[in-house]
Amino acid sequence: MAKKCPCGTGTSYGECCGRLHRGEAAARTAEELMRSRFSAFAVRDEAYLLKSWHPATRPEHVDTDPGTRWTRLEIVRTEDGGPGDDRGIVEFRAHYTAGGQDGVMHEISRFVRHDGAWVYVRGKVA
Repeated sequence: MAKKCPCGTGTSYGECCGRLHRGEAAARTAEELMRSRFSAFAVRDEAYLLKSWHPATRPEHVDTDPGTRWTRLEIVRTEDGGPGDDRGIVEFRAHYTAGGQDGVMHEISRFVRHDGAWVYVRGKVA
């Protein structure tokens, strides 16, 4: 049985975010990119996180904490970010477990198209 994608769509990781992580497809919307980035944190794909980050705001490296397990993504709202848009906002809650404690990170993230592809610009913790 195929492993479910961490992003919460209910489909398999390989058919959902895995294909984006492998470079076989590109995110069609800002929400799809947000979901793929959450999954990249869940599977600790630091290369994908950097690749999907806007070059103007991208850090030199991303350290995923092996002590943090990302458990569920909840999309609160989206603003623009569709196939015909150049900008978008995705507000989400990322649920996790760290040090035996459950937590939630609530963020409003901004995305833009850069060289034709959706990229993460920055987020504001809400």
